[in-house]
Parts: sequence; C-alpha cells; structure tokens
Amino acid sequence: MSVVLGYDESPGAARALRAAIEVAGAFGEQLVLVYGAAPPGPTGEEYRAHYDAIRQAGRAGLEHAVAEAEKAGVPTTVEVIDLKPAEALIEAASRHGARVIVVGSWGESPMRGALLGSTPHKLLHLSTVPVLCVPTDN
Repeated sequence: MSVVLGYDESPGAARALRAAIEVAGAFGEQLVLVYGAAPPGPTGEEYRAHYDAIRQAGRAGLEHAVAEAEKAGVPTTVEVIDLKPAEALIEAASRHGARVIVVGSWGESPMRGALLGSTPHKLLHLSTVPVLCVPTDN
C-alpha cells in the first residue's frame, strides 16, 4: 500500500505534506507525490507551448516535498501525470494501491468548491479510496 499526496506548493499543500508524511511514516508506507500537469482550458497550440513548462514546474515543486519526506525517513516516488489534478490522483492511487489520498484545501467555502470544482471536492465524489483533506494554516 501507499499514501498518495497531491502537491502543488500552495499553503494547503504544505500542510497536507506534513500530514501525508505522518501517515506514511506511521504505516511504514511509501509516499507517492503527484502533480497533475494538464493545463486548464482547450488543447492545441497554446497547450503545446506551455506543456514542458507545466511539467518542469511540477517536478521542481515536488523536489521540496521529496526533501521533507527524506528528512522524516519516508520513501517517496514522484509522478507528474498528464491529467487534471483529481484525475491524476485517482489514477495514481489505483496503480499504487493507495491507503489514502491526501490533499490540501485552499480555505475556500464548500459552496465555492462545489461551484468551481475544487480538487478536494472532486475527489470526495469520485474517489473509491479514502480522501484526507487538510485545511490550510490560519
């Protein structure tokens, strides 16, 4: 089994990282760090122009998370997946036999998340794996 974390360097993701490291460490499991690299909006010429930059930004952001997990003695795997964040997390959780998917929130209201389709909101409705949604620090 594993613990899958959606990580994007947001304040919510930073707190979720701490929680994911704690859970993975407690169960002696691997932490799978996931970045969904599909840009919003239509595909086409603009998508191709930004594709490499989006993937590189994702990998760079995950380096910090890997360093934090290594300090705690938690083994990691990094995946930059060409899907929207919720889809990427569900796909990674399925392949890695995840115990839980961990994500941070942006501190938005439940109504705003439902209307705009936040990643935690989507996961709560689509994932067959338990989802731990960690609130931001206040």
